[in-house]
Amino acid sequence: MFNIMNKAHIISIGNELLIGDTINTNASWIGKFLHGEGFDVEQVITLPDDYSLLDEQLRESMKSADLVITTGGLGPTHDDITKKVVTDYFGVSLVTDQNVLNHIKKIFELRGLKFSHSNADQALVPENANVLFNKKGTAPGLWLKENGSCLAVLPGVPHEMKYLLENEVRPRLDNQFPERVKLTMQYFHTAGVPESTLSDDLIGDLTEYFNNGLDVAFLPGAGGVKVRVEYTGSKPETSESELLKFRERILERAGDMIYGEGRECDLASVVGQILAKRNLTISVAESCTGGRLSDEITNIPGCSRYMAGGVIAYSNRLKINMLGVKKSDLDRVGAVSAEVALQMAKGVAERTGASIGVSTTGVAGPGGGTAEKPVGTVWMGFWLDGDHFALKGSFTDDREINKQRTAAVVLETVRRRLLSIETLPYNLIPVTP
Repeated sequence: MFNIMNKAHIISIGNELLIGDTINTNASWIGKFLHGEGFDVEQVITLPDDYSLLDEQLRESMKSADLVITTGGLGPTHDDITKKVVTDYFGVSLVTDQNVLNHIKKIFELRGLKFSHSNADQALVPENANVLFNKKGTAPGLWLKENGSCLAVLPGVPHEMKYLLENEVRPRLDNQFPERVKLTMQYFHTAGVPESTLSDDLIGDLTEYFNNGLDVAFLPGAGGVKVRVEYTGSKPETSESELLKFRERILERAGDMIYGEGRECDLASVVGQILAKRNLTISVAESCTGGRLSDEITNIPGCSRYMAGGVIAYSNRLKINMLGVKKSDLDRVGAVSAEVALQMAKGVAERTGASIGVSTTGVAGPGGGTAEKPVGTVWMGFWLDGDHFALKGSFTDDREINKQRTAAVVLETVRRRLLSIETLPYNLIPVTP
């Protein structure tokens, strides 16, 4: 990458990361953040709660990187060693920051908790550090400099780390590295279209864009494919125009498949915006997804404007009693069927008074499949005004992926139907039993 100059190291600290008790989402998030900020992340290192190993790595990273970010080891317990290593490295003492101490005491008071000596220790900071005030928790972050290299010491709690990175570290990066060239990137989010179809059939040959300095990456997940486009060429002044050309092309060829743009875009949020704008409501009847779909919808702030309700009807008895599914159809074709899916969608819409009812019923796995209905078989029902149908999905043998993909297909189907897009996710064929 020709236009990235400043080098960064990420050091994640904690035994729990190495033995798999905690997934290191912090490193992934920081890496993405730094990439967009114009840093070349050379190394991501995970270390145990070991003084000598952290001391050795910190000394090495401060020599070779322009920016070092550590996460973890700032808590009040004996295994939180990060501040000790940092103070010894800089040869300074710890001093109490009164603002931090008052903040911690206030948190404990609000929560009705007893304040102890170990909690007060969290207000101790290296005397040469700039304190990164942590409004989201008790452990402050730290900002230190040596010979042109910067060190950001952040807590390991993800939402606290993210807050400090966005609100405290970013402004300091702008001051310390004003000449860096931030990458210009675009993101396009799709659901219900395979990666190969998106790449080969819809977007097509990318040679022209590669030659003009663009890098295009297809990032598949259980819920869909994200397309990341960034300018990595040697002429940053042309980045905007080159990205605009690509955007025009992808929207022309795959516009119906794209539900949003930008680094972060939530399909449930997009669907919610459409529902709210049209004064429509939705209700959900779930079997195989076990509340996953309702959870995605209700994770969006303001969803009460359009989310009428949800029912998890896992057993046939509840499908009959709560949703009005016919026992005769359950006996004849089984719970995993178009008939039952459609009756579930109709039942939840009628019982909640929602404009739209959707449902899921299937074999999530890893067991329970048959020759006729193997693991990954899912029926999804849709009860919209004048539009009643069911879709059959044939997914994987992974339970969690099946639940994620089913939820995404349901949401994407609702989006496309409301926007009068004829093609359904994965070209599924609507069935009306």
